[in-house]
Amino acid sequence: MTAPPVLSTGQLDVAGVSTAVIDTGTSREGAQAPPVLLLHGSGPGVTATANWRPIIPAVSADRRVVAPDQLGFGGTATGEPRTYGRTAWTDHALALLDTLGIGTVDIIGNSMGGAIALSIAAARPHAVRRIVLMGSMGVAMALPDGLNAVWGYTPGLKQMRRVIGLFAYNRDLVTDELVQMRYRASLEPAVRDSWAAMFPEPRQRWVDDLALSGGELAAIRVPVLMVHGRDDRVVPWRSSSAQLVDLLPDARLHVLTGCGHWTMIERTADFLAVVQSFLAP
Repeated sequence: MTAPPVLSTGQLDVAGVSTAVIDTGTSREGAQAPPVLLLHGSGPGVTATANWRPIIPAVSADRRVVAPDQLGFGGTATGEPRTYGRTAWTDHALALLDTLGIGTVDIIGNSMGGAIALSIAAARPHAVRRIVLMGSMGVAMALPDGLNAVWGYTPGLKQMRRVIGLFAYNRDLVTDELVQMRYRASLEPAVRDSWAAMFPEPRQRWVDDLALSGGELAAIRVPVLMVHGRDDRVVPWRSSSAQLVDLLPDARLHVLTGCGHWTMIERTADFLAVVQSFLAP
């Protein structure tokens, strides 16, 4: 399989925070669809590139794609004392849209990023046309064992291999190269220190923080597509997406068998087929 092209990440001042952002692709002349905002999840060592590299070339073929490293992650991490959580990540994403002069977006959110996508729609309804949630949080649930293990990561090769193993159903994806790459990323001092401040125990409170209320979810009127791996051990689909499909006014759910938390990596073609159709103008 041919490797996706290298993606260029630049730095942008967003409300006083130096933010790493991939900003690529252009909308076709006369196209009615807005840019696509990609929001990654909360795994250790994650970046927008690591999360979205398999799909950006296809999505950006006819759409502008904006994919930031969220507050405290990757090239946006500073290691400085900071309050994290749903409010901080939502405010940062909204400030990014304002900085770029983007009024309306489609959003694809992975895991924690899905909760922030819903939070953006709740905070600024006119700014969102459609939402794709992938292995998403954003609803009240008990802390899954897999997510507890991910958030409890401390730097180490063995620990990173365990985390990657939780994300992927396909064991062939758990390569030494990937483990080393994510491990090295998690060792960067600013990333390491920011990560240590994000999800201290008791971790149920961070699941609760990322959960929207029933009223907030009921008020999100835009179409929402959920894509979830049936074998997701980090955010099990019955704990989250199965609830969200009942709570969101305009929702549909696509469950992929033989797939874990990384639907866009493990089942890229299937993911793109359903998502691009849903996001079409």
